[in-house]
Amino acid sequence: MDELVDILDAEGNFTGKTAMKSEAHKHGLFHPTVHVWFYTKNGKILLQQRGKDKDTHPLLWDVSVAGHVGAGESYELSATREVSEEIGLDIPVSELEKIGVFKSIQKHNENLTDCEFHHTYICELKVPFSLLSKQDSEVETLSLVPLLKFSEETWGLANLKKYVPHSVDYYKTIIKAIKKKL
Repeated sequence: MDELVDILDAEGNFTGKTAMKSEAHKHGLFHPTVHVWFYTKNGKILLQQRGKDKDTHPLLWDVSVAGHVGAGESYELSATREVSEEIGLDIPVSELEKIGVFKSIQKHNENLTDCEFHHTYICELKVPFSLLSKQDSEVETLSLVPLLKFSEETWGLANLKKYVPHSVDYYKTIIKAIKKKL
C-alpha cells in the first residue's frame, strides 16, 4: 500500500518535504519507520515472518511489528497503529519504551532502495499469544522465540538467510534492552 511519508535528510531531520512511499523507495529518499519489539516476562521475543508477497525480504523473520510513519504522524501513534494492524493488539502509547533510532540503507534493486530511520521501541506482551491476529497481507506467521536463541542467531549472524539483515548493533541493542526488563 502506497502512502505519503515525510522526507528526512541523511541525519534524520525533517526536510519539510513529503513523497509517496514508492517514490521515496525509488529515489532512495530517507524517511521514518517504526519498529516495535514485544517480549514476555518469561524471556521470549515475538517475531514475525514477513509475508511471502512482500517486496523486501519475503518470508524472513523480523521485528514483531514494523511500518512506515505517515506524513505528519507522530512516531508513537504510528507504532500503536501498526501494532493494531499487524497483530490485532491495541496498546496505549504509555506502554512503548523507545530504545533508539537506527539509520538503515538497503539497496534491494535498481528501483528499490530503503533509506530509513527506524524509531525503535520495546513493549511487554501482556496478552496470551493465542489472542494475537496477524495481518495476512503483511505477516506470514508469528512466533515466540526464547531470547537466548534469538540472540545466538542474530549476534553471530549464524542464520543469515533466516532473519532480515539488520546490523549486529541493532540486534544487540534490542536484546540488551529486553534483558534489562526481565
